[in-house]
Amino acid sequence: MTQASMPIVRHFRQILMWPLQLMPVRDGEQVQRHWEYLSQCGRPNPWCEVEDEFTPDPNEFQERHYREFVTFLPHVQRFLYGQGRIRLDQDGVGDSPIRVFRRTDVQRARLRYDDGQQVDFAIKHVDLYFFYDMDVVILVVETHADDLPLDRVQDTLYRFGRAFPAGWEPDGQPSHCMRGVQWLDARGEVLAESDFHDRQKYLAFAGEHRSARVGAHWEYLLEPMVSHHSPDPGPLRYRQLEYLRMPKMSFLALDDPFALGRDDFVRLALGSSPDDGDGLRYSASAVDAFERDYFFDRFWAPERRDLRASTRVSCNGHSMVMVGSAAVPWFVDAETGMLGQFRHPYFLVGLIAHFHKAALLLLSDRLVTAVTRLDVENSESLYRFKAEIRQSLEVFLRFNHRYWFHEVSNQAMARRLYEMFAQHLGNDALFNEVREEVLDMGQYLDSDDSRRQGEAVLRLTVVTIFGLIGTIVTGFLGMNLLAEADQPLAVKIAMFFVVLVPTVVLTMLTVNQSNALSEMLDAIGNSRLSRRERLAILGKVIGRVRAGKT
Repeated sequence: MTQASMPIVRHFRQILMWPLQLMPVRDGEQVQRHWEYLSQCGRPNPWCEVEDEFTPDPNEFQERHYREFVTFLPHVQRFLYGQGRIRLDQDGVGDSPIRVFRRTDVQRARLRYDDGQQVDFAIKHVDLYFFYDMDVVILVVETHADDLPLDRVQDTLYRFGRAFPAGWEPDGQPSHCMRGVQWLDARGEVLAESDFHDRQKYLAFAGEHRSARVGAHWEYLLEPMVSHHSPDPGPLRYRQLEYLRMPKMSFLALDDPFALGRDDFVRLALGSSPDDGDGLRYSASAVDAFERDYFFDRFWAPERRDLRASTRVSCNGHSMVMVGSAAVPWFVDAETGMLGQFRHPYFLVGLIAHFHKAALLLLSDRLVTAVTRLDVENSESLYRFKAEIRQSLEVFLRFNHRYWFHEVSNQAMARRLYEMFAQHLGNDALFNEVREEVLDMGQYLDSDDSRRQGEAVLRLTVVTIFGLIGTIVTGFLGMNLLAEADQPLAVKIAMFFVVLVPTVVLTMLTVNQSNALSEMLDAIGNSRLSRRERLAILGKVIGRVRAGKT
């Protein structure tokens, strides 16, 4: 395809979603409420909490809000929007578990490409999504631009939205990344710039911390939150959960979507680089299978050449792309049309799916960390391990009942999009894996508790048996071996301690040797053993007691 025949994307919009793990602010507390620290941060803080757009004022509640709301099933509505102000109590029960913070100082993104050209993208939103009871935050960046050649859009999908470079070219430039990214304010002044070219900085960081370093422009966007391995102070710290390529959703409006070839759609769906002239390196059967699994073609009818049926959607989990006609007003309508649906309900569908995966990865990481820290020879480590596992069990239980669901909508496209997101992200398989890990941990705790209870019962039984002998002997017919009732008080107190100390020592020795004594009692009570075998076992037990090996 020549540059002269290159289709023009009249409107290109992209939403990046970057899930991150938040580190605990206070040890020992399950619900951290990180957003409270963000709103109360004493450092320069560009973030402000977004007020609920679902206002009871009918003059402010728009049709777009209503269309978004009715897209979802009731249980998802309660998750996204809460249960209404009338149902709220003093503890916030009935409110949405999502908290959204937004910064408005970053207005444009300037992207520089390999050919030296640069394009300014307008930034619609930069948001942080927090979730109650889950230490997960999702950074959302929505950008858009008009009248871009298709190959420029493909290059943007391929290169923009990487947290760190995958490597470097022989000339020192970062591979598979933008040559440069700048955040600009409303006056066009540079607020932050990428540092992907600084190869030594990334190598040194990975060598020291066993973790990839986040690009400087992304670090700026997340401030005042800081990386978990950063030396900078700050209570809100994050670390990465997934791959270096951030999940994204893209919207393309062209004059004639039917002008795109099969290769173009596959490249868009995969988020791969523009055509280098050699075509796709996939077999025809592989492309056929890819189209069946990754495309939603209910509103795509190229044989009719009708622009009203020119909408095609693809989703591979990490990337969702919607292509349609800019000549159809309904498709580019940002309020009640397809563009509005893309920016609001369909974005929320993708957000839910990626939140599910991030939360499950977080829970799995917690279990792995707890097992890694376990030292079976250290009683304090064992106690901490049990507390961490029980906390993880409780968090998983609440996640399962509060956030996990298999259906979000009965509308055809929203339902199918959620299915594609969940399927290609592997959420169901990950959920089952985490669930099995949690159940295994729970069974371990139950068996360990049962073992400890059995050992306690054993000790009590042994102490009771041997104590019973002394009790019967000294209490037979109320007999007192020593008639000291008429002695002075001081003498009676002294005799009390004379009896108490040996009794305590004898009881402690009995408890300490309870396993050996229990084995001895089992041998005595085993009628299948001969007298000689019983005496041999008693001799072994006495020998182990003397050697201190019990």
